[in-house]
Amino acid sequence: MKDKVKFYRYFATFEQDEDGITVEFPDLPGAITCGQNIDEAFQMAKDCLALHLFGMEEDGDLIPAPSGIDALNKLTAGTGKMAALIEVFMPPYRSSISERSVKKTLTIPKWLDDLAATNNVNYSRILQDALKEQLGVNERR
Repeated sequence: MKDKVKFYRYFATFEQDEDGITVEFPDLPGAITCGQNIDEAFQMAKDCLALHLFGMEEDGDLIPAPSGIDALNKLTAGTGKMAALIEVFMPPYRSSISERSVKKTLTIPKWLDDLAATNNVNYSRILQDALKEQLGVNERR
C-alpha cells in the first residue's frame, strides 16, 4: 500500500467582494470557500484544501500536481485577485475525519427496547463493543 502524503501545498486565489473574501484553488475544481475577513479566509482555505484532498484520496482520484507560480501569475494578472500558498498537514485531518461519529439505524423488538430503556442501556456503546469483538479489534487501526 502506498504511503499517504503528509503535506499538500497548493496556491489559492483570494478575491475581496462586498460580502467577504472568496477563496478558490485553481488546480482543484470545486475547492471553493470563503471568509468574512482575511484570517477567517486563510483558515477556511486550509480546511477546504484538506477536506477536498481527503475526499479525492478516499475516492481514489488522481491528485494533480500543483501549478507553479508563473502559471498562477498569468491566471491572476489584472483580476484583482491575490494569490497565496496554502499548506496543510494531513494526518490530523485524516484522524479527525476517521474518528467522527456516524449515525446508523437499527431495528430491535419493542420488548427488548423497553427492557433496555428501563436499564439505561447505551446502544452506541454496546454496538461499538460488539462490533470490535466481532471484528477482532480493540481500537482503530
